[in-house]
Amino acid sequence: MDLERHTLKLGEKPALIVVDVINGFTDPDCPLGIDCPDVVAANLKLLTAFRKKERPIFFTTVVYSSQDQARVFRDKLPALNTLTPESIWIKIDPRLNRQSNEIIIEKQWASAFFRTDLDNYLRSFGVDSLVITGLTTSGCVRATVVDALQYNYKVVVPREAVGDRNPSAHQANLFDMHKKYADVLSLKETLTLL
Repeated sequence: MDLERHTLKLGEKPALIVVDVINGFTDPDCPLGIDCPDVVAANLKLLTAFRKKERPIFFTTVVYSSQDQARVFRDKLPALNTLTPESIWIKIDPRLNRQSNEIIIEKQWASAFFRTDLDNYLRSFGVDSLVITGLTTSGCVRATVVDALQYNYKVVVPREAVGDRNPSAHQANLFDMHKKYADVLSLKETLTLL
């Protein structure tokens, strides 16, 4: 039996969180990367809309500055060891044209909330809801969406603005997030909400 669910959409003061649209995830030359120009283009459309409305924008990246950070995660996925401070892979994809007032959250685990200052920043801006995009749908995006719900934010995930190395995992996680944690909408529907 399917549980009843409600569509919550966005609140009055949404922010955009662009999860790990970094060189290491958008360049197939990196062991973590995939070619995803459509995801990058969808994120650019959202960024343009948020910038026009002067709403808060946050980017995340993954950076490991010492051997002991997220040791179990890195032992499980050794390709993460390429994400060091001096690496080009940790930089935000330049196609997104990040502005100087758009905060970068450095993280070591999947969720943008876990052991970061993201929630403090959001509260200081009076944010009541989130549009969450990025890479990958089954990993860092999903973890961030689940934590956002746990911090009591309404969440919208625009399906064209997220991507995954595994198409089946991508679809399964969009389905699951929509059922329990967020409103998964089209890019067009999300832009209309703004």
